[in-house]
Amino acid sequence: VQLQASGGGLVQAGDSLRLSCAVSGRTIRSFTVGWFRQAPGKERIFVAAIRGSSSSTYYEDSVKGRFTISRDNAENTVYLQMNSLKTEDTAIYYCAGGSRLIMSTMGNENAYDYWGRGTQVTVSS
Repeated sequence: VQLQASGGGLVQAGDSLRLSCAVSGRTIRSFTVGWFRQAPGKERIFVAAIRGSSSSTYYEDSVKGRFTISRDNAENTVYLQMNSLKTEDTAIYYCAGGSRLIMSTMGNENAYDYWGRGTQVTVSS
C-alpha cells in the first residue's frame, strides 16, 4: 500500500488549498485515511480522518469549520480542503492509512499502518 500526498504550497493567510492523498494497493473504501501535520520544532498532530466503511469524518478542534476531508472512490483519493488558512497552519502535512482504527484511535498516529511522504504548506501573514 502506498500513499502519495500532494497539493501543498505557499499561500497567504485567508487563502485556501486542497491537499490530495492518492492511495494505491488498496481501496480507500476498505480503510481509514487520516491527515496529520508537523510544524517546525513541534510534534506531529492529528488533523482529520475519514473512515472507509462509513465515510464518517473526524477533525481536530482547531480546524473544525475550516477544513473538510472527503474522498473520491473512483480516483481512490482522499482530499483535505483547507479554507481560511492561518499562519499557524504552516506545517508538513502527511496522509496515513489504517484498517484497525476505531473512533477513539483516529487521532493516534501509532494506529495507522501506512504513511506517505509529506507535503509542505506554508501560510504567510
